[in-house]
Amino acid sequence: MSEVIDLEGVLVSAFVANLFLALLTLALIRWCFGRLNLWRFFWNPPLAQFGLLVCLLGLYTWLL
Repeated sequence: MSEVIDLEGVLVSAFVANLFLALLTLALIRWCFGRLNLWRFFWNPPLAQFGLLVCLLGLYTWLL
C-alpha cells in the first residue's frame, strides 16, 4: 500500500486506512466473542479490546 491514498482529490494517510481495517477487524472479533460468551474470561474487557486494537493496527501497518 502506498503512503498516501488519493480519494477524489483528498489525500488520506495510509495509517487512516490501516486504522479503519483494524476497527473493522475488532468489530468482527467483538461480535464473535459476544456470541461465544468469551468476554467472561477477561478481567477488563475494554482494556483487552484496546490491546487488540493496538496489536491489529500494528500488524496492518507492518503488513500493508
